[in-house]
Amino acid sequence: MEINLNRVDYIQVGVTSQKTMRLLPVLGKKATQKVAVADQDGILTCFGMKKGEAVPVFKTLPGQKISRMDLGGVAGTPQEKIFVCSGSQVRGFTKKGKQFLTFDANLTESINAMHVSGADLFVCASYIYNHYCDCKDQDYFLSGDKINDIVCLTSEKLARPVPVLACQDRVLRVLQGSELAYEAEVPGPPSVLERYKKDGGEDVLYGTTDGKIGLIQIGESVAAIKWEIDNDKRKGGILCLDAYDITGDGVSDVLVGRDDGTVAVYGFDSAGEPTLRFEHALSESVTSIQGGCVGKESYDEVLTATYTGWVTGLTTEPQKAEGGAGEEVRMSKETQSKVEALRAEVEQLQVKVQLGREQYQQTSLSKTAVTVVPAFSINDKFTLCQDDASYSLMLEVQTAIDNLLLQSDVPIDLLDVDNNSAVVSFSECDSEQPNGNFLLATYRCQANTTRLELKVRSIEGQYGTLQAYVTHRLQPKTCQVRQYHIKPLSLHQRTHNIDHDRPMNRLCLVGQFSFAEIHSWVVFCLPEVPEKTPAGESVAFYFLNTFLGTQLHATYSKGEGHFKSDNISTISILSDVLSKEATKRKINLNISYDINDDSVSHTLKMIHPKLEYQLVLARKVQLIDALKELQLHEGNADFLISDYRSILDESANLLEEYKRQPAHLERLYGMITDLFIDKFKFKGQNVKAKVSSLLEILDSYDLNSLLDFFNEA
Repeated sequence: MEINLNRVDYIQVGVTSQKTMRLLPVLGKKATQKVAVADQDGILTCFGMKKGEAVPVFKTLPGQKISRMDLGGVAGTPQEKIFVCSGSQVRGFTKKGKQFLTFDANLTESINAMHVSGADLFVCASYIYNHYCDCKDQDYFLSGDKINDIVCLTSEKLARPVPVLACQDRVLRVLQGSELAYEAEVPGPPSVLERYKKDGGEDVLYGTTDGKIGLIQIGESVAAIKWEIDNDKRKGGILCLDAYDITGDGVSDVLVGRDDGTVAVYGFDSAGEPTLRFEHALSESVTSIQGGCVGKESYDEVLTATYTGWVTGLTTEPQKAEGGAGEEVRMSKETQSKVEALRAEVEQLQVKVQLGREQYQQTSLSKTAVTVVPAFSINDKFTLCQDDASYSLMLEVQTAIDNLLLQSDVPIDLLDVDNNSAVVSFSECDSEQPNGNFLLATYRCQANTTRLELKVRSIEGQYGTLQAYVTHRLQPKTCQVRQYHIKPLSLHQRTHNIDHDRPMNRLCLVGQFSFAEIHSWVVFCLPEVPEKTPAGESVAFYFLNTFLGTQLHATYSKGEGHFKSDNISTISILSDVLSKEATKRKINLNISYDINDDSVSHTLKMIHPKLEYQLVLARKVQLIDALKELQLHEGNADFLISDYRSILDESANLLEEYKRQPAHLERLYGMITDLFIDKFKFKGQNVKAKVSSLLEILDSYDLNSLLDFFNEA
């Protein structure tokens, strides 16, 4: 059952953080609710709707950036007290705006996640969890990786509140007091948690940074995933979730807000499986989402807050239109008065802007005038996408982007993104210079573009920095620079387990280095490793290569490190980089290897299906122009064999796919060449002279011929 929701914009506040908008409860089920929203200017705004207009209830003074909001109150009463956190401080307000609490958690880092339950306050900084009861310390926990969100469960089955932490290393950590009860694995780095039933229960909704959604049941000693929704359409990461019965079937639906601006509603079919009921695209990331009744009583809606501060409703109230059948549809008087009020407001703003410009021009002519650089916020994210082994760079600015300059000192490929309307131009680079560039690309944005998404693919073994220079349209024009590190093993991602039956190559390091030093080297080499040195004397990490599917097992402690991989090239890159890092710190390393020759044929067999597919695709694309010419000459394609006819039928899709994956074939050739050189490097042989023969075999590719060449070389 599809649902129809209509968009209504209510108010705009400052730039908002994740989960900083809430609907206050009301006694009547269908009565309109007040909205509390907080922004990065430190302002908490509460408003309600009256006759189609947003009427403020209260508004606090500006202050430190507000990073989270939650509702609380005495257990068993309406949860209508508003709690916000700024830095390490938590403040509480009544629904009328009176401040009744100021509590300093005395944390060294800012609070980035918070949950309130009765007299209990649960707060998290980057790696630290704290529980306070009546503002007194109760429990403390140090997480192994960054904490992104927290939720606390209360039910009759649970003896005491159970905190659940969403951690960057793809696990939910379930706590019991100050101790870890157990870990529950999820399919991606969890970015947000939400209780499925507001009045209690053991079910928790989770969303991941790579766009997956799931429902997990948290027990006392074990967790069970009830259902998962994959991100097949490669939508954005999940920023916010809520459970609310918007379809009116008696079952709570799942409301989803993504960082690409997508708002979705998932209902449930007769078998209890989640089904997409509604989807709407906003132009910027959705930081908060709530289900309730705001605009008009008796009409439910999905309320969202976006990055630049727009509070927008998607309401079940039908759009009003006057006029019978055959008559011209006219706006209602209420809508007409709204339009006229907006026009008058726009005219006033235009006059203000013009006066401001004239004043600025006059002031700038003065010799004593000092130009103030306008500050602007940038929301950026650089994440590895498992599906196509590429990095997604998302940049979102609170004002319109004029242009973006990308500069890289390592070889990277720019991939096509469907929803990117900016015009790109490339500049010549001289990569031979000591500080030369491999990429200089400029994106010129269309008017009112506030969000830009790019995709790049790196080469493992080549590491350096990608820099983005963002220029806005404000006057005077200024630019902000963002840096992103391309790591030596940039296409690897953390995983929970690996296949130990594969043929493995081993690298062993022994030396006078501390646990913190070798951990910093691993952080330098691999993505998704926590920067903070893990607690304990040793640590083990598993990684998966998103491009090839090969794996890496890293175990290290003070004075020694052991690395195992089924790909010789991975071991070679690690050996080179780790020895360089040790040399920088003047640490002598004793390096030993155990190379398994079977791993080479194993890796080649893993590359084989990808290489074969790309070769077939390249051949089909080469034939398209000739086949089209034949079709034009003969008038139809009936005389062609079925294989050629299917190439013509699919030509648009084939060209699109080929365009989306530039240099894919060259990448695979490069990996096979590196594998060949690395195999013999560990045997003390230089086989670079034989690379030309290898390329000849690849041109007329056959797996058995390639395996024979590797064995005989």
